[in-house]
Amino acid sequence: MARGWIAALALAILWLNATAGFAQDAGVGVGVGVGGEPIRVVTVTRPPFSLVEDATDTGFSLELWQALAADIGVETEITRVDTFGEMLEMVRAGTVDAAVANISITAEREAMMDFTQPIFEAGLGIMIPAREQRASSLLGAFFSLDLLFAVAAAFGLLFVAGMLMWVFERRRQPYFDHAAQDALFPAFWWALNLVVNGGFEERQPRSPAGRILAVILVVSSLFLVSVFVARITATMTVEAIQSSVTSINDLYGREVGTIEGSTAAGFLDARDMRYQAFAGLDPLTEAFENGALHAVVFDAPILAYYVNTNDAQSAELVGQVFLRENYGIALPTGSPLAEPINQSLLKIREDGTYETIYRQWFGASGG
Repeated sequence: MARGWIAALALAILWLNATAGFAQDAGVGVGVGVGGEPIRVVTVTRPPFSLVEDATDTGFSLELWQALAADIGVETEITRVDTFGEMLEMVRAGTVDAAVANISITAEREAMMDFTQPIFEAGLGIMIPAREQRASSLLGAFFSLDLLFAVAAAFGLLFVAGMLMWVFERRRQPYFDHAAQDALFPAFWWALNLVVNGGFEERQPRSPAGRILAVILVVSSLFLVSVFVARITATMTVEAIQSSVTSINDLYGREVGTIEGSTAAGFLDARDMRYQAFAGLDPLTEAFENGALHAVVFDAPILAYYVNTNDAQSAELVGQVFLRENYGIALPTGSPLAEPINQSLLKIREDGTYETIYRQWFGASGG
């Protein structure tokens, strides 16, 4: 009988230990979110995945994280940093519990930190100035201040040259034999015809000074026309370059921009493609809007969000999404959060929470 009680007691102890172990495995783990301590999450501004609206942290990834945290039963403390590299370094060093944004899961990053299951399927895209903007650029070439000033200066010189010809020729041929106020337009018209036609078949200058002036006008007309044509040709060349971009192969020799340390930068490096690297999204889009870039290569969802929310409608996406990649939540190596997050991620996909958040930010099914 005593042996029976001892065996029963041993089984009870084993059952209690197993139950406690299961409860610990199902939770967030030792040292993370325990004792009322919030989970420290770092992010970086990358609309629509992470942004600030009305002094509130929001975005697809952050709303997804809040749903996961609510399911796990933990509080969150969010820190927003300026650069993507700073965010990843905080995860690698273990100074935060998780990083949430548009973080691509790559082999290089996996060697330095852990990732959850994918939370979003994405890829790279190409953004170029919109056709409307390129058309206005071409029209602006004709009506830019410097070109209008050059045309006005040319007409002014023609007027002065015509009146000089009137001074030289008014006593020598009837066409110029008028009072000054009556000769203003005829003299200008004569000079304009000389420049446009490149010579004169009638009303040839008869005075030595008039002939010298006529030769100067003919020669200078070649220069003026060349400058005008060169300006228009340059603008049309830029238009042709931009409108011919349909894939990544069309970007060689163009001014391309992306964000330093991104998967897009690594992709361009692997293809030996020259590009400008920017510290963040704001300086990148600013350079693009100022016309310093022919194209931007970056995460397709972020570029699509920029295009769709840009009031000036100054950009468009071209080509297909390439270099397919998955976003995940980055965790310090060995983080006990990995399993609870993965379980909750599966749960919110199954109960429709993920789909609701996805539609809110992208307006289509997230699969």
